[in-house]
Amino acid sequence: MAIYTGSTKHLGGTEKVTMKEQYYYGLVQKRVLVIGATGQLGSELKEFNSEHKSMFQYFYTGSADLDITQLDAVRNYIEQNSIEYIVNCAAYTMVDWCESDVEVCNAVNHFGAENLAKAAAEFNCKLIHVSTDYVFDGKANEPYREDSPVNPLSVYGKAKLRAEEAVMSIAPNSIIIRTAWLYSSYKVNFVKTMLRLMSEKEELTIVNDQYGTPTYARDLAEAITVILDRAESGEWKKGIYHFSNLGETTWYGFAKKIKQLSNIEGCQLKPIPTKDYPTAAVRPLYTVLDKSKIQNTFHFTIPHWEVSLEKFLNKLREENKQ
Repeated sequence: MAIYTGSTKHLGGTEKVTMKEQYYYGLVQKRVLVIGATGQLGSELKEFNSEHKSMFQYFYTGSADLDITQLDAVRNYIEQNSIEYIVNCAAYTMVDWCESDVEVCNAVNHFGAENLAKAAAEFNCKLIHVSTDYVFDGKANEPYREDSPVNPLSVYGKAKLRAEEAVMSIAPNSIIIRTAWLYSSYKVNFVKTMLRLMSEKEELTIVNDQYGTPTYARDLAEAITVILDRAESGEWKKGIYHFSNLGETTWYGFAKKIKQLSNIEGCQLKPIPTKDYPTAAVRPLYTVLDKSKIQNTFHFTIPHWEVSLEKFLNKLREENKQ
């Protein structure tokens, strides 16, 4: 992890530059509550912080530790642990199930975030809330900016948009980070599913008319730590930001690159249109995000999605050898 000292931080690098030692000695560590710590992003954030020095003391909670749908539980946890920063990685992301499980979707994705915003405002915490590209309808033909019109198509997207609105209304000093196509070493995700299916099947059909950009959750986790470090240097910059890796592709293009980098030969990939792969939730056809604002504001550069994918696959291979 490297911290801004007048130059730009390159996410996903191997450098081990950290804050100067006076930040660690003689000062009380600020306390950061990570919500959704057992999910993809929360797990990567926990792993990243275990490998790097930090000026913060982290509290990692899953749904079994803290039910964010209960405001009193949130208030009590924050007060009892003297929390100063909140990172909300929690989400009910099974977008097709959300279409029929509307109550649970709204409880976690909307009201849970709203409760965190209420508590953040009450106890003067700084809140980073993670949102989604599904707030857009996918009808654009150029990358979405943070101020682009929103128009979610699914129950999931609508709940996440209401959460954004609640956070900005109740705790306007917050940071919202929209991300997309997340994958990691943890839980079920597209990359791990493709690796499994390619080893089992002779042919796979993959949608080739939905455009976006994959996000390696570790890169986003590192970006969040940079934002927190900047905050302690007086550079907390509230507002909405976009984060994914750079470049763009389709799900088919993503799968092809996974196959190529994994040296898989036996499975044939067949591109199909979205209409041939019906789902309960309507997917936006184009959700490439413009990342200029977050890079310029917090002084870091984001790797291209192919670079981060190769790094991730190499990491998986090393883990499998152990």
